[in-house]
Amino acid sequence: VPLQAYGGGLVQAGGSLGLSCVASGSIFSINTMGWYRQAPGTQRELVASITISNLRTNYADSVKGRFSISRGFAENTLNLQMTSLKPEDTAVYYCNAILRRRGALVDYDVWGQGTLVTVSS
Repeated sequence: VPLQAYGGGLVQAGGSLGLSCVASGSIFSINTMGWYRQAPGTQRELVASITISNLRTNYADSVKGRFSISRGFAENTLNLQMTSLKPEDTAVYYCNAILRRRGALVDYDVWGQGTLVTVSS
């Protein structure tokens, strides 16, 4: 099941940017979707996640109040709205989903290809 991420790019500090992710293929259900990021020389970290069944969200402390994660209107889509961006938000952002494929008995941890967000000072 591929995850395709959209958005990203270059923005000035204080600006806004949106990311989208689409999960396609033979999907039975999605448990959780989220965004992670990895800056050069650092480990990948959780930015925000959402539990699909109850829409409960979880945010890294560093982005609380600035980023907003939500389901998209289209099926199996995920959005991340980023505002008040800071240079330290610069990273490759990865979409992630915990999902069950049709006919499968277990959930799979699926990752998108990553999209670069660069925030200039």
